[in-house]
Amino acid sequence: MKQFKYSVSLMMVLALALVFVGCAKPPEVEQKAAMAAMDAAVSAGADKYAAGDLDAAKQALEAAESLMRDKKYKEAKPAYVNAKAAFEKAAGAVEAGKKAVADEATAQVVAMEEAWKAVEAAAQKVAKKMKAHKEAFAADTKAFTDSVQAVKEMIAADPIGAKAKTEELKAVIEKWDAAIKELAAPPAKPVGKKKAKS
Repeated sequence: MKQFKYSVSLMMVLALALVFVGCAKPPEVEQKAAMAAMDAAVSAGADKYAAGDLDAAKQALEAAESLMRDKKYKEAKPAYVNAKAAFEKAAGAVEAGKKAVADEATAQVVAMEEAWKAVEAAAQKVAKKMKAHKEAFAADTKAFTDSVQAVKEMIAADPIGAKAKTEELKAVIEKWDAAIKELAAPPAKPVGKKKAKS
């Protein structure tokens, strides 16, 4: 009888051990690693320069979080590992994205400089009619030149900001282009009164 009690006790201990071994623990280490990778990607600028990759990584993280909430720890662990890898990919894509935006901003600056040269050439052709606008044009020319230089300096550090500044330059070009075309247009012919037939 004593041996039977001992056997039953041993079986209960083994059963409890199997229950505890069978229960998976929450993948907290993987979860923290994925969160750290997300913070690193955002700090690197993935939200600006690798938004598509960052969105995919966030979706992977949301899937892992959903599994965690459902206490599907076994499935959540590789999901967190995948989310971490996706965030690392987004962080790695930042430099390429930044370079692409910088190249685009540089191309826009070059186009703006060419457009301004065309505006200045058109202004020379209507110089006599520009007398009333001479001071405003000179001020805008200086402001345009200073802005172009500032944008060029800004491209390396903040290509998105530089690209936005080119829109301001475009507005100045459009303003003077329209004004000069108006000055260059021939004066409208006066509409004479038609003679009435008697």
